[in-house]
Amino acid sequence: MKANTGMNIDILRQSADKASRLMKVLSNPDRMLLLCQLAQGEKRVGALEELLDIVQPTLSQQLSILRDEGLVSTRREGKHIYYRIDSPQALAVMNVLYEQFCGTPKD
Repeated sequence: MKANTGMNIDILRQSADKASRLMKVLSNPDRMLLLCQLAQGEKRVGALEELLDIVQPTLSQQLSILRDEGLVSTRREGKHIYYRIDSPQALAVMNVLYEQFCGTPKD
């Protein structure tokens, strides 16, 4: 006899798939650093390059992956492109990761 979890297994599978995709994207250190910066607010591409010391080809590739996965969005202002986190789930995960790994060290 199956235990009744109260949730539809198909919905759980879809949710697990979405969570796994997010975790896969976050498993790259460069993408993690980018999202960490963007969790603090919108940033210009040049600023991200300077802050993170990621060379332009790598930066463009990683930002493209984040955009393709729907985690970030862009806006253009003149010659500059600005990125921001566009996924409430990604922002929530980044906030937890920041709190656990980047917050004030505990004694």
